[in-house]
Amino acid sequence: MALSSRACLLLLCAALASPVMAAVPIDNQTLQSWQQQSGKRPLLLDVRTPAEFAEGHIPGAINISHDQLRQRLVELGDDRRLPIVVYCRSGRRAILAQTELEKAGFGHVYHLSGDYPGWLKYKDAQQQAPFGTN
Repeated sequence: MALSSRACLLLLCAALASPVMAAVPIDNQTLQSWQQQSGKRPLLLDVRTPAEFAEGHIPGAINISHDQLRQRLVELGDDRRLPIVVYCRSGRRAILAQTELEKAGFGHVYHLSGDYPGWLKYKDAQQQAPFGTN
């Protein structure tokens, strides 16, 4: 379906006016490395529902559902330079949360590649790897 030139112009204007920034991905190996360094530990933010979080989450993560984030920003502290890694189940809520965090002035927000299912696969692969290959 072809868009009219007016529709294309409206889409372009909306895209240029949008405050949404591209998600900055971080992979599981990098996250694991950061978590092992004392000076670079990011805040790990699970933006799924409390029920999803209770079923399983990445160790050390805090849970603030994406739809509660704006009201609960104070729980993240005042340091807007703090690295924050967000994740959910599929990526949609993590990107919404990232946008909210960036609007609030957090400058180092990362989206975990593969989100929670990707982390589960990574963790399983690490456990199945032959001794000494990590």
